[in-house]
Amino acid sequence: MTPFELSVLFFLQLGVILAACRLVGVLMPTLGQPPVVSEMIAGVLLGPSIFGALLPGWHAALFPSASMPVLFVIAQLGLALYMFLVGVEFRTDLLQQRVSSAASVSMAGIVVPFGLGAVIALAIHGNGTMFGRMVTPGQAALYLGAAMSITAFPMLARIVHERGLSGTALGTLALAAGAIDDAVAWCVLAVVLASMGNAPTMAIAAIAGGALYTAVVLLGVRRALVPLAQPVERHGAMTFPTLSVVLILVMLGSWFTDRIGIYSVFGAFVLGTAMPRGVFAEELERLLMPLTTALLLPTFFVYSGLNTRISLISTWYLVGISALVLAAACVGKGVACGLAARLNGEPTAQALAIGALMNTRGLMELIALNIGYERGIITQTLFSIMVLMALATTLMATPMFELVYGRRARLAGAVGPVRTG
Repeated sequence: MTPFELSVLFFLQLGVILAACRLVGVLMPTLGQPPVVSEMIAGVLLGPSIFGALLPGWHAALFPSASMPVLFVIAQLGLALYMFLVGVEFRTDLLQQRVSSAASVSMAGIVVPFGLGAVIALAIHGNGTMFGRMVTPGQAALYLGAAMSITAFPMLARIVHERGLSGTALGTLALAAGAIDDAVAWCVLAVVLASMGNAPTMAIAAIAGGALYTAVVLLGVRRALVPLAQPVERHGAMTFPTLSVVLILVMLGSWFTDRIGIYSVFGAFVLGTAMPRGVFAEELERLLMPLTTALLLPTFFVYSGLNTRISLISTWYLVGISALVLAAACVGKGVACGLAARLNGEPTAQALAIGALMNTRGLMELIALNIGYERGIITQTLFSIMVLMALATTLMATPMFELVYGRRARLAGAVGPVRTG
């Protein structure tokens, strides 16, 4: 296809993607589900599992293989901006309020699913259909363990806000544990990705480069941004030249971490954590969040859906592996985190609620899976199994929270009414 033909097709693809996300999104609030669920489901619906199976000719015409690099690039841009905004929202003050309980819950939510994921990886590595041919058992165990350890912190924060838990003991503990969990899990994943290269020097360079980048951003860039933030604080608004400086930094940070062999989302996230708080951060979210979440991010969900083939899970063995992965995910996060909270003195209802909230994967899991798939660590079969797990645990999060805590707490007057905006 010529560049002009690709551009014409891209606008049609984007229109269909946004329309599908919107149509599915109309149904989700009635089911008590957050918007991210509709985008995950829309991605699978537009992929070969549903749309491709029902109308293969139309699917091939709308999403030809020649257009995949274009969708990939747009998806990466959306991811980088979104992870930057996640970093902007990352609240270190929450870690200080409930540090002991949060550390215990987070540790349980990392160690247990990491161990279960590693065991599953070692068990299925030998069949040759789940991991890339060059991936060793040890690398498979490290990657799957790290991928199973991730919690969708942005979605967790959204649930806490919508359920009126902001500022409560439960909400603070959940957000603090989720923040620690996400930070540690992504650091582990970065180390795992850096170690995947055949040359040890490349892995060392990637790890050292990532550490250097983090130090420069948190110690140098953070201070350098203070003068840039002062006019924004005074006037209560961010000018376009200031925004352009921030975007330049995001692009360069994403390029650097991608170039050293980690991934662009790490550079964007770290840079986000270094942004000045207050009006500066609020303005970044106001200016960037709508376009990122409404236009760019849906492309990532559909790109993930285009790589998800439920039809590959065609034998009882693969169905069993899927069930095992889902069970391990729920035990590793939901049960382990809930038990850790209970052992730290949290009431039973709150401990169960913590487990339900920490079990959600959402977008964060899809990012980790796409990284592994693009790097050739996992095959399309395992990618599809893990996407279904991420979708299932995300769908379970809100209903499970309501079952074990939400309704009971509201009836008792402990939590305010559910917020819709």
